[in-house]
Amino acid sequence: MVRNEVVARYTGRAAEYAEQLGTMAHVHPADQDLVTSWASAMTGRVLDAGCGPGHWTAHLVEHGVAAVGVDAVPAFVERARRSWPGVRFDVDDVADLRAADDAFAGVLAWYSLIHHEPAALPAVFAEFARVLEPGGGLLVGFFTGAVVEPFDHAVTTAYRWPPEALSEVLHAAGFTVLEAHTRTVVGARPRPHGALLARLGKEPTAPWGT
Repeated sequence: MVRNEVVARYTGRAAEYAEQLGTMAHVHPADQDLVTSWASAMTGRVLDAGCGPGHWTAHLVEHGVAAVGVDAVPAFVERARRSWPGVRFDVDDVADLRAADDAFAGVLAWYSLIHHEPAALPAVFAEFARVLEPGGGLLVGFFTGAVVEPFDHAVTTAYRWPPEALSEVLHAAGFTVLEAHTRTVVGARPRPHGALLARLGKEPTAPWGT
């Protein structure tokens, strides 16, 4: 999916998205615990890459994390600035960030890469590696599946990834995957979720046997 089309689709539904999903009340408790504990362990600034309406960034700031949020959808950034005027939000592209090299101790990409075509992810992870300090942390949230495949997301086409396959892409970009988490939401349309915690820098043994 072309980036401009994704931005246009979210722009058209930004208010609806923010009302339905843009608060921490809509976050699964396991996700809240995982992200909060991960970010709290970072020793410097954390970038919420693809922050949407800004609730995660604001949540982390409220928990003492030096977090800033960026998103390619101006309507999301405008709403986030209105909702949390004391938190920094900027319009930016996760594949071409304006941040300096080594600017962050951690990068959070919480379901913000689901619309990127598989071939586009190496460049995004390389950009994350650029803005992370040596040994910096990365946490990626995504939808899981048995194979890499597209599916019909409510806004526009998204992709499922097996954790092993996404870990291989991360490893090729210079990251070591430290933890993998999966869960499935029970309901009429169960959707498996995954999260990978990684560190910038390769260990002697690659993750998942790669």
